[in-house]
Amino acid sequence: MERTLALMAGAGVLPARAAGEAARQGWRVVAFAFEDAPGLDGAAAEVIPSGLHELQPVIAGLMARRVAAALFVGTFTKRRVLDHAQRGAEADDTTRALGARGLSDEVLSGVAVAALEAMGIEVLDQRGFLGPWMMPPGHLAGPAPTPTLEAEMREGWKLARRLAVEGIGQTVVRAFGVTVAVEAAEGTDETVRRGTRLAGPGAVVVKGVAPGNDYRFDTPSIGPSTLEALAAGHAAGLGVEAGRILLVDREAVVRAAGQAGITVVGLDGEP
Repeated sequence: MERTLALMAGAGVLPARAAGEAARQGWRVVAFAFEDAPGLDGAAAEVIPSGLHELQPVIAGLMARRVAAALFVGTFTKRRVLDHAQRGAEADDTTRALGARGLSDEVLSGVAVAALEAMGIEVLDQRGFLGPWMMPPGHLAGPAPTPTLEAEMREGWKLARRLAVEGIGQTVVRAFGVTVAVEAAEGTDETVRRGTRLAGPGAVVVKGVAPGNDYRFDTPSIGPSTLEALAAGHAAGLGVEAGRILLVDREAVVRAAGQAGITVVGLDGEP
């Protein structure tokens, strides 16, 4: 019997990819679209516009469709979550209650799992639907890495991993042995823009993942927009933890890196 999967869709192209893969695996996909996710209409059996300020209709929709499992994919902007939780007059009771508990990643994921499991809905690992697009190890694009660039990336990876473990961010920008920017709530691309502006030409950007990262809610990614930010800031290199970070639109990333002369490396082993 066909089972129903609720795709909780954030922004970007990944929700549509995940929906297509889920359908290929035999799921009936119902997408609750919280952000702009191009291609969902063609990939999911049903698309339901949803809002973070109105979570009660989402819960009702899950129950009405007898959903067996849920999959969270895409970017959910934390600033928007904060805004909705703080606007008491516009938010429903469920959203206001969520805001009262705090909005750290741990709180948000814990609340989501508890609420869905209480409804008999399992939250699935994103990698089961996005695995083909994970970052490969080794030199991917642009000029071959120099020993100096590799050393800078390895040092950045150590720090990025520690930051991720503490729940601060996953991206570090370094230049000439100095850390000039670390990611907080603004996201990878904004961190790159800020860091390269501070560092000037030749900066190195590194993205890592905490060993215990919860892939039910967060599969870190880089893509063409990341390379655009690197190119605009005249960065020299991008180091990305291999096998644990998504590479969105590989061809476009490789092309942009080659055009801008940016070295892109999948970091494997241990930092």
